[in-house]
Amino acid sequence: MKISVIGMGNVGGTLGTRWASMNHDVVFGVREPTSPKVKSLLKLTENRARAASVPDAVASSDVVVLATPWGAVRDAIAVAGDLRGKVLVDCTNPIAENLTGLAVGTTTSAGEQIARWAPGARVVKAFNTTGSSNMANPRYKEGNVTMFICGDDAEAKATVSTLAEALGFDVCDSGPLRVARYLEPLAMAWIQLAYAQGLGRDIAFRLIRR
Repeated sequence: MKISVIGMGNVGGTLGTRWASMNHDVVFGVREPTSPKVKSLLKLTENRARAASVPDAVASSDVVVLATPWGAVRDAIAVAGDLRGKVLVDCTNPIAENLTGLAVGTTTSAGEQIARWAPGARVVKAFNTTGSSNMANPRYKEGNVTMFICGDDAEAKATVSTLAEALGFDVCDSGPLRVARYLEPLAMAWIQLAYAQGLGRDIAFRLIRR
């Protein structure tokens, strides 16, 4: 699968590196493709991934993974170019400064806002309810971590489900994109437990079925 990853922080770097190890065609969309930081990340992928400008990365991909901080999202979408028809995976959370809460919520969500900023993109909310360490390894003795996703395009959700399951997640289709209004606060709950409550990053949510 041809995947571009916009954002090379913990989430974007981990997801891109793991998919590259599975022989997906991964390209990181970055401002400076030849910077030392980018070269270090590509070395972690054993040079299975590559880097390009954001518009070039997006143009060459079927799936675009948006993994930037919330404050950089709108600019990233503006720079990305034509996203119509692309599966746009929204990994973001609209976290307020100093982790004090969410800057968007209740009557809308970051996922829905992104869909308005990128008309025609097939937006799927995913990879936002847990930390990057669980993206590196979602397996616990109690079972695999649940990855909650939502979106309005069934085919796009199936594509994202396949990518998440390949990483080891137990995927739960949570419904239409407006359900991002609930998944983003769930991410804030994980952050609260991991950091403010001191439980650490090796915690995760799992949906239990009987």
